Amino acid sequence: MKYRLPWGEIYTDQIDEADVVVLGIPFDSAVSNRKGAAEAPDKLRELSRILPPVTEEGLLLKNFKVYDHENVEIILDWEKYFKQVEDTASSLMKTGKTCLFIGGDHAVTIPLETAFAKVHNNEKIGIIHFDSHPDIIDTYDGHPWSHACTQRRALELKNIAPEDLTFVGLRSYMEEELAYFQKHPEIKIIGAREVYRKGIDDVLDILKEKYKDYTKLYVTLDIDVLDPAFAPGTGTPEAGGLSTRELMEMVREIILTLPVAVVDIVEVAPPLDSSDITSWAALKIIYEIFGAVYKKKMREE
Repeated sequence: MKYRLPWGEIYTDQIDEADVVVLGIPFDSAVSNRKGAAEAPDKLRELSRILPPVTEEGLLLKNFKVYDHENVEIILDWEKYFKQVEDTASSLMKTGKTCLFIGGDHAVTIPLETAFAKVHNNEKIGIIHFDSHPDIIDTYDGHPWSHACTQRRALELKNIAPEDLTFVGLRSYMEEELAYFQKHPEIKIIGAREVYRKGIDDVLDILKEKYKDYTKLYVTLDIDVLDPAFAPGTGTPEAGGLSTRELMEMVREIILTLPVAVVDIVEVAPPLDSSDITSWAALKIIYEIFGAVYKKKMREE
């Protein structure tokens, strides 16, 4: 069955009745290799029109609603655009709804995490970053807002410290990043090889223990955390990554057991994809996020 609206039967145009709010950021001017991620928000919406409102375990998303705030449309002034993204994201975060942001390249996480830190400035907040790359360079390609600088900018925020940050799935580093990690051993790194060898249950135990006293978490998902076999449509693929199954299991459990307020999915690049494999993977993860948010809602009622 094909639905007229994005998100099909679970779509609502009333933000007050929504369980999740969605915002697209179609920006890919900060990539270091191969554009295309700007097309992801609309591609994922397009594909969502044919999906039934159900999780892989058969949980029907009845009485669950998604409000789509559409896109922050591109303007040529990069600084003004990021400020617009920050302001729009802040207004959505202040609703108290779970927020899902769809990029765009990973630079869009800079204004999104800025908004997150400001909105929750009196709380204990943290970041879980799924990626093959650390994105912790100070300046890359002559710009501090490159997609390679995402978490370096986050660590400049007054209420985000190195001990609040965890990376999952890393397997590629630049020399500057390795030097930075040596200076900041309090940053937790769970590499792709560690996920493979220890298994996802051990990884989840580490995350649950680390963040048990936090009140709000931001989860950022760079689709290149997946092995290119599962996500070929991305600008900087790295062999040896997570499987879609591993990522779905971890993200679902993190949403269910930890105080996740915001999730973003970035670096899906439809023009670089094959048969929409990467877009479908991202969309499957999104629907499992919806299911986890719904389960938490039912537990609380």
